[in-house]
Amino acid sequence: MKMKSWIWTALLLGISAPGYPCSIVRSVSPEEIVHDADVIVRAVAVGYAVNASTVRFKTIEVVKGNEVPSTIDLPGDLVDRDDFNDGNVPYKFVRPNGRHGNCFATSYRLGAEFLLMLKLRADSSYTVHWAALGPVNEQLRSADDPWLLWVRDQVRWIGVDGSRAVTKSQLRTPDEFGKKSGQSIQSDS
Repeated sequence: MKMKSWIWTALLLGISAPGYPCSIVRSVSPEEIVHDADVIVRAVAVGYAVNASTVRFKTIEVVKGNEVPSTIDLPGDLVDRDDFNDGNVPYKFVRPNGRHGNCFATSYRLGAEFLLMLKLRADSSYTVHWAALGPVNEQLRSADDPWLLWVRDQVRWIGVDGSRAVTKSQLRTPDEFGKKSGQSIQSDS
């Protein structure tokens, strides 16, 4: 009897498809993500767009970029639960939904705000699928979420044309953002 069980187990393992986890050559720093994003917006998930696998976002603030549309459609699913990043600001890793082997978080809570770090594709659409395991579509707790404040500071540091707009001493230190995104600080903007 034990031999039959062992044979069935071996057969099942042999015919099941292998799972390939996300793998990357090197991680991208939060500073690089802010610098390399074509557009950064604070947006709210308002519903599905053309189908049940495309989420529509309404832009409520342009943090970086020009000629940003009022709505942006991204692949993903609407969910009824929050998915806040559990790391310290500045985030160096994707929120929990993106840690299951596919490299990117793809769930969005309906009505919640997200900070989207977008790249423009050849077809003029935007994507968050460009910095694997990076914090490119993080859920925000408020308009003064420490992650949003940190990203705004980095955009100020980079400057619109790539020249330094402010000195490093004018930026907030990581300690000023609190340990986790849930700890809010006052915004000076």
